[in-house]
Amino acid sequence: MEDHDQSSGLLLTNHIQQPLSSQSLSRIRALILSPSTPHSTITSIFQTLARSLELYRDSVILHQTLKLLSDLSSHRPQFSRLVFDSVRSCSLLSSASAHIAAQALDVVVSIAERDPASVPAVNELDDDGFFPSLCFRPSLSVRLWLLRNAERFRVRPHISLTLFLGFTKDPYPCVRRAALDGLVRLSESNVIEDEDMVRGCYNRAVDLLRDMEDSVRSAAVRAVCAWGLVLAASNPETKLQCSDELFVKVCSMARDMSVEVRVEAFNALRKIEVVSEDILLQTLSKKLLGIVKEKRSLGQCCGEQFEVLASSAAGALMHGLEDEFFEVRKSACHSLSTLIVLSADFAREALNLLMDVLNDGSVIVRLQALETMHCMASCGRLKLQEKHVHTFLGPLVDKTLPIRCATKRILKLVKLSVLKLFTLTVDALLDNLARYLEDEVDTFSALFHFGRNNGKFVVSIIEDILQQIEPMSDGKLDFDNVRVAGLLVLAISVPLSGENFSKIPHVVFSYALTMLGRITNSVSDVMDQTGLLAYLSQCSNSTSLSAIELKEWGQRFPMVKGNVQVYSNENTIGSLAKPSQQEIDGTSEIQFLDMDEPQKLTSVLNSKLEAHDEIIRSINAITARVKDIWPLVQSGCLHQVLRILRSCKEELALFDSNSGESVGALSFTLLYLRSIEVLAKVWGHFLPPKFLTCRIGTLNLLFGKLERRLIELRGKLSAEIHTSGNGESYDRSLFRRLLEMFCLKEIMFVGRLKYLNTELIIPNNGPENPIIYVPGLPVGIACQITIHNISVESRLWLKMTMDDGSTQFIFLDLNNFEECNGYRRFSFLAPFYKTPKAMSFSIRLCIGIECPFEDLHFVKHRRVGPKHKLAYLCKEIETAASCSFESVEKSRLLGSVKLYDENPY
Repeated sequence: MEDHDQSSGLLLTNHIQQPLSSQSLSRIRALILSPSTPHSTITSIFQTLARSLELYRDSVILHQTLKLLSDLSSHRPQFSRLVFDSVRSCSLLSSASAHIAAQALDVVVSIAERDPASVPAVNELDDDGFFPSLCFRPSLSVRLWLLRNAERFRVRPHISLTLFLGFTKDPYPCVRRAALDGLVRLSESNVIEDEDMVRGCYNRAVDLLRDMEDSVRSAAVRAVCAWGLVLAASNPETKLQCSDELFVKVCSMARDMSVEVRVEAFNALRKIEVVSEDILLQTLSKKLLGIVKEKRSLGQCCGEQFEVLASSAAGALMHGLEDEFFEVRKSACHSLSTLIVLSADFAREALNLLMDVLNDGSVIVRLQALETMHCMASCGRLKLQEKHVHTFLGPLVDKTLPIRCATKRILKLVKLSVLKLFTLTVDALLDNLARYLEDEVDTFSALFHFGRNNGKFVVSIIEDILQQIEPMSDGKLDFDNVRVAGLLVLAISVPLSGENFSKIPHVVFSYALTMLGRITNSVSDVMDQTGLLAYLSQCSNSTSLSAIELKEWGQRFPMVKGNVQVYSNENTIGSLAKPSQQEIDGTSEIQFLDMDEPQKLTSVLNSKLEAHDEIIRSINAITARVKDIWPLVQSGCLHQVLRILRSCKEELALFDSNSGESVGALSFTLLYLRSIEVLAKVWGHFLPPKFLTCRIGTLNLLFGKLERRLIELRGKLSAEIHTSGNGESYDRSLFRRLLEMFCLKEIMFVGRLKYLNTELIIPNNGPENPIIYVPGLPVGIACQITIHNISVESRLWLKMTMDDGSTQFIFLDLNNFEECNGYRRFSFLAPFYKTPKAMSFSIRLCIGIECPFEDLHFVKHRRVGPKHKLAYLCKEIETAASCSFESVEKSRLLGSVKLYDENPY
């Protein structure tokens, strides 16, 4: 206690004499954060900080003081009011420095958010016009921060509206975007009711649809949609006309040059609740339809203006579904899921397009198309025809689990009108069951619900079913035959369909009783094991049920509804789409790794999670075994150690390297095992019998391998190598001390590891299609780069190496490339400066990430290039370059002109 009091006294004395030093500020912050600091010390600290606000106007000191006062108010609530009054009384809110005024405002508002008694004082700032005046300060960062946090400052709606509208004309794109986002938030608060003001906001957002900046146009699309919906809802008489106008305006942005804008446009389309059917149909046709010309439903326009508006909607959704970027195609599919509810004709035409989307190269787009079809089935809009069935049933044999699951979810709701389509669907489900035994639970569930919805067709083919499930010659039923099991599940669903099941022998239900456990898991969404047992027992003891009994069973086991399924449009595709290193058709593909709502998982996804848990348990068992082998390494049993490590790697290879959530843990464990293997070989060379014959060349080779496997050890090992001198052999004691300090620890996997990975592709390049260059002049190498799970703070370098060993590095600034769901995909033109005076040459390219470990030596100094060792994230690829005849002539014309004396890198 006395130490604290003395510290506070020294701080106060220090402050009276001179401004607080950095050391004093650090001590003050430590005292504030420490829960054991006495109240008297905290009081002295507050007085010191308050006096600092009064005496000094240096912006650096004020910034640090305000930060400490903010910490004090949040960690010591009893001082909140004192801090509030102190900041207000020091006139900091009217400081000449916009940053200090904004920081003071942040402190005051933060206290008011925790202390309702301070709210009236904050409202007085609004009356004084403080917020608008601060917005018009010259500081860009302050203005941007204020616009993004306007709601915190309790600014009156009409002031906010005026400011947001005014700053949509700001010269800085980021400010215009923030102002538009502020208008969107204002529309959601429902405080602006005047129709003229609403239309003014709408028209201003429409004007910014032609802004030069992509981010501003994207924000303008959101604002147009938000205020257009408010405008349509304000007058029921003109709601349809306003909605049509809004729909067409948004459709006009579906062909924007920016991917971000196109995605935002399709996201906005699905928010519009009412649209004329003729306009909807027009979005699926690139030609202007006659019905649109006749009705002229696009407002009170005519002539040339009408043609322009109609052409905006023409083929908008079709263009979206055919877009080159999967994000746009996914968004277009998603918009269809809400628009199909508005028109049966539109849903029928949209289904034809969705069938083509099922062949899309992107998993996430195919899944979204299936989700849209599920929405169609839920609202009775899914009308499958014979031309659709083969394409629709194709995803049942897709190698991606979520695709198969989504298809079967749709089949649970489908009611068919043609027997041929029914038999084809049943055969497809049974084929899925035979191909993917792990899908049994989900496929049984689909067969049960599909049979319940189409009971009349099950009854009509019951003879064929009975022939396939007949017992073998010894009188036993082959339950190991998955086809027999699937047909049994299909047959027992008939009574719940309301059809007469007298043609179904009661022995079928008795057979099903022997599979009670397997079937229970499949129908757990409608009945438990007790209910299923009672149902099968009653059906096996009677050839028919009365209408009352059927109704009772139907009430006990309700039909599956479209809104109780696992995959939802937003949660599943948004949260499951995670980039992975799997390649499909030569391009990076999207995998589905986890879900946000585990309480809704179907048994199929439970099986997937159980498989992930099993992999983690196996990995933990492997690392535990590795920990126990280190005594064997020290005792010299190298062959036994290598045999154990080899068996561990073989066990690890049994798991799929693309196992969704487990890919990071599998990759890490494999690298871990390889590192231990090399380290064991290093140790073997320092055992007494072998040491005398140990030569430097062998050890250098092993150390090189170890460096590639575990770069963190490089610093310590190389330091020991340098201290041992340049002799033919090493000092044994140095290495023994180093390795005796090392022992393996058991590694336990309790979370998810992210796999840092990059993919580098040079399209359209090879020996037959080389890059053309002019000797002595730079040449651009077109690269397609995909980066997975790497933060923007990381330093990535593109390394280019020639045959002679000369190297050039290009820095990849991740701030210039937009992130989507944890990955970045972009095209990059890499300049190579020092082209040789030769007819051809080759360059090897690779992407590496800097590893700034504390114990790692810096690499050789370069003017431009990495400052630390690189860990390479992809395989090195080679590209060919050739000098054409025209290039040779151009080089000859240059003569002795030497453009580059040296490589700028």
